[in-house]
Parts: sequence; structure tokens; C-alpha cells
Amino acid sequence: MSESIYLVECATAEQQAAVDELVKQFLLSDDKLASIIKEFRRRMEEGLAADGRVLKMIPSYVSERPTGSETGSYFAIDLGGTNLRVLRVTLDGKGGVKTEQQKFMLTEEAKTRTLFDFIAQSVETFLDDRNLRPTGQQPAISMGFTFSYPVQQTSINSGILVQWTKGLNVPGCVGRDVVRLLQDALLRLGLRVKVAALVNDTVGTLLSAAYTDPSSQMGIIFGTGTNAAYYEDISSVAKWKGTNPASGEMVLNMEWGAFDSDEFAFLPFTPHDIKLDRKSINPRKQAYEKMISGMYLGEIARNIVLWLADQRLLFDGRSSDILNSMWSIDTSYLSSAVTDDSPALSEIQQIIEKTLNVSNSTMADRRIFKIISVLVGERAARLSSVGVVATLTKRPELLDMPINIGIDGSMYEHFPDFERILAEAVSRFIPEPQFRNIRFSLAKDGSGVGAAIIAMLATKKDI
Repeated sequence: MSESIYLVECATAEQQAAVDELVKQFLLSDDKLASIIKEFRRRMEEGLAADGRVLKMIPSYVSERPTGSETGSYFAIDLGGTNLRVLRVTLDGKGGVKTEQQKFMLTEEAKTRTLFDFIAQSVETFLDDRNLRPTGQQPAISMGFTFSYPVQQTSINSGILVQWTKGLNVPGCVGRDVVRLLQDALLRLGLRVKVAALVNDTVGTLLSAAYTDPSSQMGIIFGTGTNAAYYEDISSVAKWKGTNPASGEMVLNMEWGAFDSDEFAFLPFTPHDIKLDRKSINPRKQAYEKMISGMYLGEIARNIVLWLADQRLLFDGRSSDILNSMWSIDTSYLSSAVTDDSPALSEIQQIIEKTLNVSNSTMADRRIFKIISVLVGERAARLSSVGVVATLTKRPELLDMPINIGIDGSMYEHFPDFERILAEAVSRFIPEPQFRNIRFSLAKDGSGVGAAIIAMLATKKDI
């Protein structure tokens, strides 16, 4: 981004000085990124050595790679915070995938009381509507279960729930095996369905990418939240106490959104980040996620806007009930602002005056709002490179061959320039010719497809 983007025509000297201060806080030098990458690698090593570290590095019990030649139809359940998807995934044997899916909105009763019965009933509806329910001598259907809540995984198809997050709070489940709870609910309906694999969404994203491109090494979600999974050499996982898999590898769920949550010492915290963290429902947790994921970027921008308004450097000090409310600036508003190149910045004017209800914005107000959006988005994309570089350089021997990184999520897919800025930042630390071997690919809806693929692998081979 050229420096001229940060010059505000018609701005007062005080307004320009405040913008310059924001630029200093949010534009990260390569040296700063390098120091964060070094610390990220150190935290990865800690998580590989022992449980209870800030980067959890959780073994997924997935140790195989699909070849792309597998065929057949497989099933998956993908549980989100607001809805549930049941999928039938058909593999064509040439790396191609066809999906048929049905969404079920989670009821309030499901979120607080009857979740596993609700899931079982949804599976029953999906199968019965398509005449797929096994009868007579037909074999049971194997299903993968994408469950993106904190679990202590104990095998490919078992895991103990640590806590509920994302708006779910079903009593009597914490400390119990979620696969067993679901399997019992399926049995109560007389459904011959076996839950063959418990899958984190990033692990699913990786396996979905790996079916399409066997060189896939990482699966990442850059969306409402962020996390990653990758194939690690099992000999590097010092805390692993099980039998070493024949492949010599294990997919690890990194839970990387928690990076630096214990110390707050390495990420580039500004007063606006600290304020967001302090007022969030999970203070001093998910520090990395709060700087780079879609749930939080709009709120960081709102904090900056209010900071400027409080100094009468934006909107002449005016605000509104909407602007004063947490989460009132959605990250999608930043996307719109970044791409508004109209002479009067009319889309930004619409956001400020109609959506946020702050009347009579000036051209300087709109330019500053755009700069805030650019800075928050660019910092997110450059910081996202930290986890990518740290993970890829953990296994440097792989950088001399093609590596695909499957990425899902709204930030990667929709936020303007996110993909380009991320790739550029990675190239600063993994230069040519190795950077040429790295391919970033969109693994859309990868979590559900990957869960079905893992169920297929688990059924065919003890993974």
C-alpha cells in the first residue's frame, strides 16, 4: 500500500497526526514479524513437548493421507454454533468431490438441552428424505463428526468435552465422550449409523484439501475465528504416548488462536486491542485470533473510531447509540470501506450516516474511516502469515517439494487483498525458489467434506 493512502486531504494537522500514529501502531515491519515468528515456533515446540501449553498442538489420531483415487459416498455431520449440516460426500476417484447437504437451524432447546437428540433426528431426516436409511442386511453407515468445541481427543472416534463455547451450553456433557453421547442418541432412534471419526474443523479442512491435492500439508481457517492443522513428524511430538503410526506422521490441531494469550508480550497490542480484550467474554484468551479474525476486526475499528471521536478528530466529536454499542461495526463494513473508490466515498458515507446513524460526515471523516479499515485489515493479513511461516519452516525438508495449503473462511475468501497480502508476507520469510513450491487454495466448506473423508479412511484402515 503506498504511503499516499494515509494522507487525508482536507484534514487538520491534528487529524493527520492521529492517522500517522495509527499507521505507526498497525503497520508491521518485517523485523517485527520475524520476532513474532520466532516466538511462535518456540511456543509450538512447547506444545509438542507437553500438554497444558498455550499452543495445544492436539494429536488428531489422523495419520493417513488420502490419495485422491478413493471412490464412493460417505457421510458427515458438521456442527456449528448456529446450525448443523448433514452431508453426503461422493468421491470420484480423480480428486473431485460432489456434496449433497442439508442445513438444520439449532433450536434454543437444542443449544441448552437436547443437542445430541436433535443431531440424531436431523441425521434421520436427511437419510429418510433420500431413502438412504440402512435396512435389513445393509451395512451400517459410517459418519464423520465435525465438532469444533474444546475436546480432549482420546482416539479417532472418541473425545472428552472440556467446555462449551460459541453459545452452546448443554448440561451433563462436560467431562463425557461426545461421540458416545451422539451414538446413544442415534441408537435411541434405531439408526444404524456409526460415528467413525471425531474431527476438528481445521483437520477436516486439511483432509478435504489433501483429497483434491495430495501435496496438502496445512489446513487453515481464516474466518469468524482462526485455527490451523498440519501433518507433523510423529518423532517430533514428544508428548505422544501412543503407538507410532505406520505413516510416521500425525495431523495436529494447533489451536493457534491462543498464541501469546498467557504473556501479551509479542503480538503488537494497541490500546484498541487491549480494550477489545478487556470487554470480551473471554479476556486474556485467544489473543492471536482477536487480531486476525472476522469476529473481532470490526470491533477494533469501532474502538479506533471512538478514540478519534473522543478527541473531536472524527465526526466533530459526535457519536450515536448504535456506534456506542459493542459489535455495531461489522467486519463486512470494513470490506466495503476498503473497496470504496468512488469520488465522494459514498459507500462509506452510507455506512457512517445510515448504518451507524452519525449524520453529516465530512470527506475527511470518510477518508479516515477508510484508512482505519485498510490498517486493521492489512495488519490481520500480515499477522496471519506468522502462523503459516512458523508451521511451514518447522519441517524445512518439505519446502523443496510442492506444498498445498487448504484455506477456508470468510476473511480469506472475501476480505479485500487478504489473500494477496498474506502470500506477500509469507514470501518475505520463505523466499524463492522455495516460495514457488507453496500453493494457497480455497478449501470451501472443507470441514464437512474432510470429516467424511476421515470417516472413509477410518473405516478402511485403523488410523
